[in-house]
Amino acid sequence: MPIPASQPLPPSADSAVDRTGESVIDRLVEANQRYAADFTDPGMDARPVRKVAVVSCMDARIDLHAALGLELGDCHTIRNAGGVVTDDIIRSLTISQRALGTRSVVLIHHTGCGLLGLTEDFRHDLAAEVGQRPTWAVEAFKDLDEDVRQSMQRVRTSPFLLHTDDVRGFVFDVKTGLLREIEPKV
Repeated sequence: MPIPASQPLPPSADSAVDRTGESVIDRLVEANQRYAADFTDPGMDARPVRKVAVVSCMDARIDLHAALGLELGDCHTIRNAGGVVTDDIIRSLTISQRALGTRSVVLIHHTGCGLLGLTEDFRHDLAAEVGQRPTWAVEAFKDLDEDVRQSMQRVRTSPFLLHTDDVRGFVFDVKTGLLREIEPKV
């Protein structure tokens, strides 16, 4: 069930401090220190080995590298709410292609996405709550397949992108881990 902009999270999810008194960010910094202790520079370039950019939802249930059999350095991973192709996604893809050599684009939406239940009313609620209208659109959708098609179309028609012929879209099933390919608009 989506949470309106003005509705706070349940009290149990509201705290950034765990029962030991440490914040989530403190735990992440500690984990990084353990990681860095054994870290060795892999000697990689910023250019993805497989020359592919993957655009996906930020949903925490999706482990893109594992789901796609990717290793560190294989791809550019670009994520946002819904995996929707927005101006900022086009910006990132443009840099990925023009400056760093990617040629293929994979778009991945997923089942159970939070954007399926939102509307632009979310923006209006935020504006009423904080007194300032967001400059961005929610980009909510009611039909996963149709939104993947729209995202593919946005990539294919962008004048900023050099490589728009190898663009494919999928829906990731969060219960089975399988991808289902979506045919583009004709």
